[in-house]
Formats: sequence, C-alpha cells, structure tokens
Amino acid sequence: MNEKVIKIEVVPGGWTSKPGKASMTGTWRTFRPVVDEDKCIGCGICDMYCPEASIKIVKKIAQINYDYCKGCGVCANECPQDAISMIPEIEARGETE
Repeated sequence: MNEKVIKIEVVPGGWTSKPGKASMTGTWRTFRPVVDEDKCIGCGICDMYCPEASIKIVKKIAQINYDYCKGCGVCANECPQDAISMIPEIEARGETE
C-alpha cells in the first residue's frame, strides 16, 4: 500500500498568510480595532492571532490594514497590554446614525 504525503503550511493563529483581493472587507464592518500607540509594546500577539492577516508590527507598533480587517475583535481580546480597543465603525469614520 502506498501512502500519500501531503505537505500543508500552517500559519500560527491565522487562516491565511497574505490578504488577497477576495478577502477585502468592503463597507460592512461594524467595529474597528484602534491601537493605542502609547500602550502597544510590539509583541506581535495581535498579528499572530488575526484570522485575516491584517495586522503587522512596524517599528514596534501594531499597524492594522483596514482594507482586510473584519472587525472581529480577536486582536483586542488577545492583546496583553489592552492596547487595542474596538470602536463603532461609524464613529471611526466620523459619521452619525
């Protein structure tokens, strides 16, 4: 009996290693994560747990790519410094209801 070997690259804490055009958020996000740069220590835990690979650490500060962020809040929940808060998208855009 021949065994078939399948090699799969697993990305820690995520489902994709690179955001693609098909996974762009559009205008439906309800909440937006906002990074408090004074609290962020650049540990990368938010990046590791982001299921959309929309967070990168740049100069020891988390940077969020809102084109791909779904607003799930995983990053805010996992941040050990409480440096990420979730705010309503309409507030972030300066809109009113």
